Amino acid sequence: MPSEPVERRRLLRVREQEVREEDDWVVVEEPLEIRVGGEPLAVLMRTPGDDIDLAAGFALTEGVVHRGTDLGTIRHCDNAAAGPGGTGGNVVEIGLVPGVVFDRDGLRRHLIASAACGICGRATLDALADRAGPNHSPMRVPRSLVASLPERLAKAQGVFRRTGALHAAALFDTEGRALAVREDVGRHNAVDKVIGRAILEGLDLASTILVVSGRTSFEILQKAAVASVPIVCAVSGPTTLAIDTARAFNITLVNFVRPGGMNVASCPERLTGDEPPLV
Repeated sequence: MPSEPVERRRLLRVREQEVREEDDWVVVEEPLEIRVGGEPLAVLMRTPGDDIDLAAGFALTEGVVHRGTDLGTIRHCDNAAAGPGGTGGNVVEIGLVPGVVFDRDGLRRHLIASAACGICGRATLDALADRAGPNHSPMRVPRSLVASLPERLAKAQGVFRRTGALHAAALFDTEGRALAVREDVGRHNAVDKVIGRAILEGLDLASTILVVSGRTSFEILQKAAVASVPIVCAVSGPTTLAIDTARAFNITLVNFVRPGGMNVASCPERLTGDEPPLV
């Protein structure tokens, strides 16, 4: 079975003039190997927990499948050989439904290129256009609801409160109800986990709001585009390519979300309120 998301570690705690040894909770980081059809595809560094959700979300957002119904079985390989710092439960096997195929070698090259940052922004957007189109969701939500979402996400970050070392992502509906909340050492992993949970439950992602801790990068917007999520919100700022991606795929991108305001980089028409619209 996979490890726990946190472990106790001995450390020195320094507070002004006081120094003492004590145990503290530390977030676990371990590799997860994803196999498809019995063959290794990728290794992700992640926080153990919700591995099935992570594998499902990764399969959709990285192009292994085009829809959740293409997924067959997803399971831990408990008899897999243990790696350094991990267990046999750090391997997940994805089975596709009969007739579903994907470009395994092409996906591997894409993952390597993405990790090496070896492609320019324009080429990145062109490649994404092969797997996603503009989002035409008619969804509308009040700005006041959007402003409340980061605090709702923070209240659900149980492991972060113990360790201070995790990112988080959540999917909310138009009433502000949390549909899925996940934490991980990788922000993109947390996004894959909530998207994976949504597709495994058959939720309509075109009626959801994705909220992430920290900044928004291209990788976050790429995953939202492929999953047809119309609104992405974050407590920190965006990158230039995140803005370009949001505009290219008609996604509402909201950053620096606070109770008193926010920045909207694209598609402000999905946000409603009594005050003058943000532009």
